[in-house]
Amino acid sequence: MAVDTPSQSVVKAAGDSVARGRSRGTGKRGSGGKRSLATHWYAWAMIAPVTIVIAVIIGYPLVRGIYLSLTDANERNVARSIGVNEIPATYEFVGLDNYADALTGGQFLSTLGWTLLWTVACVSVTFALGLTLANVLNRRIAGRSFYRLLLILPWAVPGFVSVFAWRFLYNQDNGLLNKILAGGGIDAVPWLNDPTWAKFSVILVNVWLGVPFMMVALLGGLQSIPGELYEAAEMDGANAWQRFRHITMPGLSSVSTTVILLSTIWTFNMFPVIFLLTRGGPGEATQILVTQAYKFSFEVSPRDFAQSSTWGVLILVLLMLFAAVYRRVLRKQGEVW
Repeated sequence: MAVDTPSQSVVKAAGDSVARGRSRGTGKRGSGGKRSLATHWYAWAMIAPVTIVIAVIIGYPLVRGIYLSLTDANERNVARSIGVNEIPATYEFVGLDNYADALTGGQFLSTLGWTLLWTVACVSVTFALGLTLANVLNRRIAGRSFYRLLLILPWAVPGFVSVFAWRFLYNQDNGLLNKILAGGGIDAVPWLNDPTWAKFSVILVNVWLGVPFMMVALLGGLQSIPGELYEAAEMDGANAWQRFRHITMPGLSSVSTTVILLSTIWTFNMFPVIFLLTRGGPGEATQILVTQAYKFSFEVSPRDFAQSSTWGVLILVLLMLFAAVYRRVLRKQGEVW
């Protein structure tokens, strides 16, 4: 009499599961959704309020912004109230004219160029510093916990407080940085008053704010790499660079792809650093796309809501294209995301 072994039982059970899955797949396509809704109705009911709130908070402004980008809406022709008088909107539909003006004008392209440079510089330097610090703190050194706490401090302080502190340090006349330089016989540096120095200054502040997140994420990835791999590589004669290249970097690939994507999106839209530190100045030297869109809507006269919405939609499209290309590259490299 034949007796099924445990392994045969597992194989048989797996085959039965596959057969049942195929039989279910041959049924009506809509039955799966109805069955899922009937079975998990409580879960759907629990997430429905959150879904509705997100749709209202994000969906409505997005649709409204896309609509305004197709009009000539500004401060003078939108619906408004003056005392008890209600003035109706008089703006008109202009189609893709705003997009054509933005993409063919020099202002959008020049601002986009600096925005890309700002994003690449901040993300690359932040990743390099975060990876270096994560490797240092992953070793057993004296006071490691204290150093971790100290390096996370910029992340714990509210962003606007950090930016105002750096603005004080950058002050050309009374700032601490120029006083230190003056003590060494070096002339004061116009940190925020010269276009080149202003660009360097905003990049430095954003890197200072972004390193803690990058370091914590990469440190978590390093701690998930088995130590036996390093021991085996060391016994085989691999030097420190070879261990880093063939063990550390592949082991961090999944974490690195995620943090680079998030950091790129955050930096591309990093409004507080630019606005609070330089307000896009001197002139338009440090103006990025998101701060220029804000300027159209709140600072110029008359306020140009159509142009602001157009730039906002273009920012969204650029980030979506970046995410799509980034995902495609990762899939070609074997990464699942």
